Amino acid sequence: MAVRPVVAVVGRPNVGKSTLFNKLIGQRLSIVEDTPGVTRDRIYASCEWRNHEIMLVDTGGIEPYSDDIILSQMRRQAQLAIESAEVTILVVDMKTGITATDQEVAAMLQKSGKPIVLCVNKCDGVGDPPPEFYEFYNLGLGEPIAVSSVHGHGTGDLLDAVYQYLDFSDEGEYGEDSITVAIVGRPNAGKSSLVNRIAGREAVIVSDIAGTTRDATDTVIENQYGKFVFIDTAGIRRKSKVEEAIEKYSVLRAYMAVDRSNVCIIMIDATKGFSEQDSKIAGYAHEQGKACIIAINKWDAVEDKTDKTMQEMKKQLDIDFSFMPYAPMVFISAQTGQRVEKLYEMIKAVDEQNARRISTGMLNDMLNYATARVQPPSDKGKRLKIYYMTQVSTRPPTFACFVNRAELFHFSYQRYLENQIRENFGFEGTPIRMLVREKGDKKQ
Repeated sequence: MAVRPVVAVVGRPNVGKSTLFNKLIGQRLSIVEDTPGVTRDRIYASCEWRNHEIMLVDTGGIEPYSDDIILSQMRRQAQLAIESAEVTILVVDMKTGITATDQEVAAMLQKSGKPIVLCVNKCDGVGDPPPEFYEFYNLGLGEPIAVSSVHGHGTGDLLDAVYQYLDFSDEGEYGEDSITVAIVGRPNAGKSSLVNRIAGREAVIVSDIAGTTRDATDTVIENQYGKFVFIDTAGIRRKSKVEEAIEKYSVLRAYMAVDRSNVCIIMIDATKGFSEQDSKIAGYAHEQGKACIIAINKWDAVEDKTDKTMQEMKKQLDIDFSFMPYAPMVFISAQTGQRVEKLYEMIKAVDEQNARRISTGMLNDMLNYATARVQPPSDKGKRLKIYYMTQVSTRPPTFACFVNRAELFHFSYQRYLENQIRENFGFEGTPIRMLVREKGDKKQ
């Protein structure tokens, strides 16, 4: 599976990192405000350049010697982003020139030994940069790139400079016959225990590969169910003792694992229940169109269980995961091995559904039945007409509906058709995408 290389945007507070980040990704995701320290957490987003996707990480500003707790937390955040990035963009401010903090940050980055691209922001004039631009050569980071994050000048040159350091060669590293499975969830949910349980019980462990530069471990397993590559995103605790920093770093690691996977196992700790971090990671997997399974681990550790406990927890998780009602749930114990064997069949099943293709003829038979049963909506005397439906891609299954007027195709009717597709063809464990295409109708 394709891996998005990680590029961290760092620098002292108020040099325009968030404005630059928003310009590169093409949307306002970071909070942009003229107060130092507004971007406190790292924010991740995808940026496309030269037909490849890059994962950009926006960090809080670095203040090397600040005693302020929030600023020192931001420094740790940035340090973690640097550790996980293949390339770092150091943003400096043309208007203020080189400061002592810039020099400290440059030294901190050079210690990482990773490529650094120097971005001189706020070069808002047109034409050659002013003479003071050249003082940034003194940072010893090679050729500075003049950028105006407000106007967008120089952003192409900046991305070109980043691109030369990136390696996109590790796409499809395990072959078509294997299913790549990301085990994601918050720290301590039992992800490593599950991988160890799977690896320890198998007759054939093909190999144990340290996963590229992304310091997750890939465990390749072949058994009667097929060939699987399990990506373990654990091992985060070695990076830092700071709980919050670990949490944020683990989200980035999980995102990267999701990108590489065919199937995501979203692991919930049965003793602690659903968390905001679970919601973030599951939401990301859903947006990326991945097949998903929700595994509730440590079921053996739940005390005072009755015959209704499982049903009650499932009911609560149905509410928590209401945005992905298609994902099957399984209650397991990585410690005792309870129901772990069942995971293989589920992984295989949801992967097949994610890659499933339905013929146009079968889809339109279903469409005729569905529209006769519940009439398409109308507005001001104009009724929605759906001419036909066809599947345009898989992973996730994506369907295009050709209609007379797109604005009449309300979300609720789209949801109805999605439910009809699931009722007729299955698609358990995979999201479905619906595209609406307008087609001229001369008779209307």
